[in-house]
Amino acid sequence: MSFTKKIATAAMAFMLASSAHAGDTDIAVIVGSAQDGFWNMVKKGVDDASLMVKANGGTVNFMQTQNYDNFGPDLASLIEQAVAQGAKGIAIPNWLPESETPALKAARDKGVVIISFNAGQSEMDNYGSLNYFGSDEYLAGVEGGKYLASHGAKKILCHIQNPGAVNLETRCKGVQDGAKKAGADTFILRVPANLDQDMNGTSEAIKSELIADPSIDAVITLAAWAADAAASSIDQQSKTGKIQLGTFDMSASVLDRISKGTQTFAIDQQPYLQGFLATSMLFANLKFGTAIGTKPVLTGPAIVDKTNVASAIEGVKLGAR
Repeated sequence: MSFTKKIATAAMAFMLASSAHAGDTDIAVIVGSAQDGFWNMVKKGVDDASLMVKANGGTVNFMQTQNYDNFGPDLASLIEQAVAQGAKGIAIPNWLPESETPALKAARDKGVVIISFNAGQSEMDNYGSLNYFGSDEYLAGVEGGKYLASHGAKKILCHIQNPGAVNLETRCKGVQDGAKKAGADTFILRVPANLDQDMNGTSEAIKSELIADPSIDAVITLAAWAADAAASSIDQQSKTGKIQLGTFDMSASVLDRISKGTQTFAIDQQPYLQGFLATSMLFANLKFGTAIGTKPVLTGPAIVDKTNVASAIEGVKLGAR
């Protein structure tokens, strides 16, 4: 992919949520689409860490792509934009190494300190990342696949909403391997990236697969919103309670279904901690020269099911889980 700057168009494509002015930014935190509610939980962690940053004279620039339609090039442009604004450190997931890694290497060559979070654990050494804060995506997938199979699933549909994203592909690979070890098969459903966050389109895509293959007895999605879409698909087939449903990440609706017994489980990666730790530890390194000796720092996975859903509900009410 090309990383040529597209300044004129890029200005309309990005949301910048910060009071920092060009040239005085200490940290840029770069995340996914502004339309994706997952990043609200990450931002709460970033905002809470920003209190410490500001108390010590620093600034944080929270940057998002507008959507996922041109994701790789948009992320590369945001990295270049952060460097141009004088960021001393960048905290960013690495979903698409083909696009992101060259831009991060270029930033690192200019002295910018990089921290990876949420995605990119296997890629971080290629651009000298200080650390990684997030879940082990493969292990999370393995545990999800094993959980469904151990509860009776024989054929699992794993839905990928943004094909090619390393963390998502790794999750479904883990589901596939974990399910196989427990005696179940997995079908991976990759839908076009323009269906990301599209509830109706995603619901129809999953429903089509359930109709075409009645042997599918479990569905696992890789985002909480997609679990809502899958739940609708299952309900439309009058198979709620008959087809198991699991998901990565949580929301009030996901936890409500787990409480009622219409969803089997969710896999929590603690996005609040990812945002909080990536921001605070990056600034602490820049300001004080400190670093955590453990690398990577794993914030997940953790299975949330009917046995422990009550505590998770309280965290969701506070916007942190």
